[in-house]
Amino acid sequence: MRRERVVVLALDGVYPFELGIPSRILGAADGRYEVLTCSVGGRPVRTNADFGVTVEHGPEALATADTVVIAPVAPDHLADEVSGDVLAALALIRPGTRIVSICTGAFVLAAAGLLDGHRATTHWQVADRFRRMFPRVDLDPDVLFVDDHPFLTSAGAASGVDICLHLVRKDHGSRLANSVARRCVVPPFRDGGQAQYIEQPVPEQGAASTAATRAWALERLDEPLTLADLSGHARMSQRTFARRFQDEVGLSPGRWLIQQRVVRARHLLESSDLTVDQIAGRVGFATGASLRQHLNAAIGVSPQAYRRTFQTAR
Repeated sequence: MRRERVVVLALDGVYPFELGIPSRILGAADGRYEVLTCSVGGRPVRTNADFGVTVEHGPEALATADTVVIAPVAPDHLADEVSGDVLAALALIRPGTRIVSICTGAFVLAAAGLLDGHRATTHWQVADRFRRMFPRVDLDPDVLFVDDHPFLTSAGAASGVDICLHLVRKDHGSRLANSVARRCVVPPFRDGGQAQYIEQPVPEQGAASTAATRAWALERLDEPLTLADLSGHARMSQRTFARRFQDEVGLSPGRWLIQQRVVRARHLLESSDLTVDQIAGRVGFATGASLRQHLNAAIGVSPQAYRRTFQTAR
């Protein structure tokens, strides 16, 4: 089995937590990936913490990569241009190589002109700055990650975990991605279109949460659940439930239900031989046509094309 080589580029000012995400997540994928870390000059890198890191590889490792990951740097290291040595390092990346950025790593790609004309995201706190600096990039500051092949960009911190799990799922299917998530004790799936900034992810003390109702709904996706059903289970008015749900999840109840049904449908397309109509019934879409519409809106492919891709991957 050939291992995909992933090379992570660490620059001065790098965030140590995000720098380690690719190795931790992809390294748990049953040996499917080889993860190397490099710096521009093959020298130690200053982090934004009170310590530096020593890396084993120089920029020549980028020329051997199947996937390159640009680790994020602290805001005081961001600029609208990159230095000559960083440009020279990026120039070593082979055409067609998949390139991923975590958080502010998107600034590096945009400053090098690589994201011009592409859809991308970055951390919501620096989104306005990014838009001013790089108007040729189609920035979406409200999502966890964007997959605009060959570039994948993600928001801050934990969204680096999400995008690495997305790589595993895309390359090898949801079964392995779920296994990796369990080993690393992280959520197995957060859709890239989920909101970055959630106003109230943890309910105020004494306030009722919608978490129990979400768990209840996940066991009943094949049923025609309505806002009245959900709010009734939570013992809230529909208005209060909808507001609290949006605060906690970052999505409306209706949009969240569609997202969860698409997730379940993707799993069944990968792991079963059920027809599209049968899968639609099991996940709560009225018809196969409805499933096709929502899957295409979510990931841009038909159920048949999605199934072919993952059957081939298996």
